[in-house]
Amino acid sequence: MNIVEDLKWRELIYATTDPEILNVLQNEKVTFYLGADPTGDSLHIGHLFPYLTAKRLEAAGHKAILLIGGATGLIGDPRGTSERQLLSLEKSLSNAKSITAQVRKLFNCEMVNNYDWIGKIDMITFLRDYGKCFNINYMLNKETVKARLETGISYTEFSYQILQSMDFMHLYENKNVTLQIGGQDQWGNITAGIELIRKHHPEAKVFGLTVPLITNADGTKFGKSEGAPVWLDPEKTSPYEFYQYWVNVPDSDVIKRLKQFTFLSKEEIEDIEKEFNEHPETRRAQKELAKNITITIHGEEAYNQAVRISEALFSGDITNLSLDEIHMGFKNIKSAELNEDMNILDALINTGLASSKREAREFVNSGAISVNGNKVTDLEYIVAKSNALYNEFSVIKRGKKKYSLIHHN
Repeated sequence: MNIVEDLKWRELIYATTDPEILNVLQNEKVTFYLGADPTGDSLHIGHLFPYLTAKRLEAAGHKAILLIGGATGLIGDPRGTSERQLLSLEKSLSNAKSITAQVRKLFNCEMVNNYDWIGKIDMITFLRDYGKCFNINYMLNKETVKARLETGISYTEFSYQILQSMDFMHLYENKNVTLQIGGQDQWGNITAGIELIRKHHPEAKVFGLTVPLITNADGTKFGKSEGAPVWLDPEKTSPYEFYQYWVNVPDSDVIKRLKQFTFLSKEEIEDIEKEFNEHPETRRAQKELAKNITITIHGEEAYNQAVRISEALFSGDITNLSLDEIHMGFKNIKSAELNEDMNILDALINTGLASSKREAREFVNSGAISVNGNKVTDLEYIVAKSNALYNEFSVIKRGKKKYSLIHHN
């Protein structure tokens, strides 16, 4: 498939400002840009979707320029029903540096920071050269602005679309950028940029292309695990947690996610889908999805480590895990601290694996309990620091999936 057929098959095109751009992408080479504001010090997987779409365009021979909004991040794109908390310049530039490092792992292309040009423009120049080009009625009709009119919007956030428009024009004039891509929520900002360029350069042929915002099959917001974003920063979301998010994608979403988030070919995905439909119990689709996206973001070594932790937790044999892997695998597992050795029955109650001594005895007598990978059937067994992993942890497992972690002080 050519690039346009591929984008359509993967359902990556939400809207274009002019259908001509699809012919251009198929038959010519363009320079395009994609931007992100450094509102935090890490991107999350919700941001990842348009970036991977940009990578597909780059692989097809188009030139990518990735913009970090060091300036626009100081203003904040209007959202929801409330104003964003303003960042300090120092924080915005620090976040921009962190995000730039993340993006560079995905792309080997030119990166720019809009603070480099917007930061040099004085107020009079802004109002005369840019503000004069924007009709208030036109700006009020932007969806992101209309959504805030009832609750109120500051002039600061109202002016955001002007600043992003300035980005598109600057890159058109200085980098020959003729296409901006972004999520469907960026439509108003993209079209504003096109209008600004055409007012200064009536002959310009510039385009916008948006990718759909992703939701889960049940309509819930995509990209969160237990209510928290799944970050690209391994310090915020470990590679194991990242892998687990993808390997647990529900059956209803997994084939679509393979199309959207991996670079597997149509033939490869259709082969996976065929097996998935015939033998869903193998979870091959989820495993292929988790493997490909984890390697893309964190590398093959991190993927292998995530699989090793997952298999150890499933089997209960955790003795070969490193200290870092134990920290990673048990990060969100219920834990307790012990200052002294404790009988297994008390330990089960202390960690919430049993609600009473009677229940604890039943678990031990039935062979449902193991400590550090070893089955415990002795009611007098002592959970002791002398037997702890790395002289620090004892891992108690009940049944096939229930774990708790004891920190020995």
